[in-house]
Amino acid sequence: MINKLTLQSIINKYYLGENESVKWDIEDKTLEIKFMSLNKEVIGKLVHKNFDLEDSELAIFDTKKLLSLLNITTGDVLLELEKTHKIFTKISISDQDFNLSYALADTHLIGKVGTVSDTTWDVNINLEKEHVSNLVKAKSALSEIDNMIITTELDLNQELMCKFTFGDEHGHNNKITYQLYGDITDQNLKLPFNSNLFRTILNVNKDLDSGVLRISSKGLMKLEFTSGDTVCEYYLVRKESTNF
Repeated sequence: MINKLTLQSIINKYYLGENESVKWDIEDKTLEIKFMSLNKEVIGKLVHKNFDLEDSELAIFDTKKLLSLLNITTGDVLLELEKTHKIFTKISISDQDFNLSYALADTHLIGKVGTVSDTTWDVNINLEKEHVSNLVKAKSALSEIDNMIITTELDLNQELMCKFTFGDEHGHNNKITYQLYGDITDQNLKLPFNSNLFRTILNVNKDLDSGVLRISSKGLMKLEFTSGDTVCEYYLVRKESTNF
């Protein structure tokens, strides 16, 4: 048995509104899901312990459909697997009122997820729930604008800070800035990222127990979150369609 809300949270953490097709790898009650956006702007991995399902490799082809099925359930749900000739073909989902079936796909239909080589990180910031909430609020206030520039600079006390600017940083257009402090080694970092994607990732991880944001001057961001039995990591590449 697993709580419906817990299962939805697991799925949303990799789905991000667009990652439809993934493999669920289950071994010794540990679920691992690797995922990549269609434009390869985000690559990530989710690991959830105490996932009470038999060892298996499950091809989830239509994640949105799976979420739609889960939406009608309540409380705890029971997950059971069906297979034909040793091939898993279906997930049965049941609660006190409903019995649902979700058809599994052929694992060969699921695209291969790329890999990211770790790098030297110029910014390392511990994230708390308040930080995540404030960054989501800042982006949501300018929801129609997808510009986000991350810079490192000295504040009035000559301390290095990491500044997030949402909107157009130039001229008199609308913009919001928010700053965080941590282990920062590059004073002149300036990188553009997709703020819509950034907000989505933060939004589905607002239940974090702990989090870390890392940025490399090479144009890479890494976000790591721990929430209960779930650990997620996301790699985001900088936006290319800019003047930087």
